[in-house]
Amino acid sequence: MTTARELRVAFRAFHGSQPRIYRAPGRVNLIGEHTDYNDGFVMPAAIDFFTRVAISPRDDRTISVASEHFPEQVDFDLDDPAPQPTRHWSDYVRGVAVTLEQAGYRLRGAQLQISGGVPIGAGLSSSAAIEVATGYALLEHSGFNVDRVELAKLCQRAENDFVGMRCGIMDQFISCHALKGKALLLDCRSLKYKIVPLANETRLVICNTMVKHELAGGEYNKRRAECEEGVRHLAKRLPRVRALRDVTLAELEANAHHLSKVVYRRCRHVISENARVLKGAAALEGNDAAEFGRLMDESHSSLRDDYEVSCEELDLMVEFAKDLPGVYGAKMTGGGFGGCTVNLVAGERVEQVKEKIAREYETATGIAAEIYVCRAESGAQEITSSF
Repeated sequence: MTTARELRVAFRAFHGSQPRIYRAPGRVNLIGEHTDYNDGFVMPAAIDFFTRVAISPRDDRTISVASEHFPEQVDFDLDDPAPQPTRHWSDYVRGVAVTLEQAGYRLRGAQLQISGGVPIGAGLSSSAAIEVATGYALLEHSGFNVDRVELAKLCQRAENDFVGMRCGIMDQFISCHALKGKALLLDCRSLKYKIVPLANETRLVICNTMVKHELAGGEYNKRRAECEEGVRHLAKRLPRVRALRDVTLAELEANAHHLSKVVYRRCRHVISENARVLKGAAALEGNDAAEFGRLMDESHSSLRDDYEVSCEELDLMVEFAKDLPGVYGAKMTGGGFGGCTVNLVAGERVEQVKEKIAREYETATGIAAEIYVCRAESGAQEITSSF
């Protein structure tokens, strides 16, 4: 991963100007999957993988963006009256710029160089890290104070409306608001949040299956549509219901005969997952890692069986981890159909856990996993030092 210093030196050598450097982190979701777009509760933590953006001014209203991961440079005009997505990686940058402009922020032209340190396709929210780092950089570069809640909302809107992925607010919100050493309990309806401690003796061990099945994007949007169908049916009989977070399990059971079996299972996952998030926050506040781990295990089972967003590789990774000494809990994290699992592990057992999971996973699948040992990190910021 390119350091801020290396990015600064490379930018200056190529563009002949001194940039400002911004960074935003990826995230892992400890519990609360597919609840955010249902107005529910989530508990993410930012991790020490960052996307960095170097930025310097231009004299016109052009954004010129390049990435260390892709060979081409892309230019676009901020005065384009009808900007359209191109299904190119630069849509994440352009979408943020377009959305900021539409929200009333008149941006200055800029030269951008992106250094991506969040593994792409791993379910660790590389897209939100790009959006937030870009949005933060463009706003400060253009002389605006950054309202982190507003930035998270606008970056989500960019991904929803410009890129076309109907994600919830969680990824952008944690990338903006994270605190070092903490998780964040977020109410995705009110955007009220509470900082939740992570025990110093535990580590977040993230296991990358190294697979991402092609149906992931379409199935994500399909799950959201199924939840919306459930809400429509339930609201006819429960008028107060605006989203699945308003429904109890008892109410779902009483109205199950009005839903298809598939929609019922989708609703059951979301409703039970919301309850697990709140119980999980209480467990962490009570320093009860064992109880939190039990809830993680329940979450994965629900994601596998009711929401059907797991896959064979994720299930294997969880199975290999969950009975190892020092592993409190294991589950898939992110949208699913590949990507990563997250494991809450006692610090003194990390190396043994990494070795055992990697060996058993490669034996079973023939795939060499990547395993990351992470700490919870802070949210978006400018990097003012040379490192």
